[in-house]
Amino acid sequence: MIDLFKSSLDDIPSVCPAPLLARPLPAIPPLRPPVRKASAAMDEARIGKGLKFKGKIGGASPLYIEGSVEGSIYLPDHLVTVGPSGDVAASITAREVLVLGKVWGNITASNRLEIRAQGAVIGDVMATRLSIEEGAYVKGRVTHLKTGPETAEEKSAGATEVHSARLLVQSETGKPRAVPVPVPLSA
Repeated sequence: MIDLFKSSLDDIPSVCPAPLLARPLPAIPPLRPPVRKASAAMDEARIGKGLKFKGKIGGASPLYIEGSVEGSIYLPDHLVTVGPSGDVAASITAREVLVLGKVWGNITASNRLEIRAQGAVIGDVMATRLSIEEGAYVKGRVTHLKTGPETAEEKSAGATEVHSARLLVQSETGKPRAVPVPVPLSA
């Protein structure tokens, strides 16, 4: 028999089962999404697939277009990307332009214009550096601006050298290809 008044707590038999190993609690989902760290991609403005925009776009950040834009885009110090599902019926002026979708309008790129295989441009383009992938569709006048230092003759004439050509895309064998057609500089 156990004397409760004289014994210690260690002498009292336990009526509770041995403790189970502690199990972790299930994860509780956060109430709001976690905050992403700032990156260069977050500074990019986006026009998503379901959006349609009419008017003038200007600003101080790069632009990525997956939706529809009609009007004009003026971002002279930034990159404008027309995504694969992007439809742009606008004039574009930017430092760099990357076309993966469709553009109906003139493009002026002070640095680089790149038209990928799935891209299409119908309109005049002007760029310092130009890249057109095989399979891209281009219809319009292409003007390549030379950026080297001016010679004394060019300074006195007040003109810079411009190389110009019209590109027509033909499909004779089922594969699209660009065919340069020379155009006089005065045209």
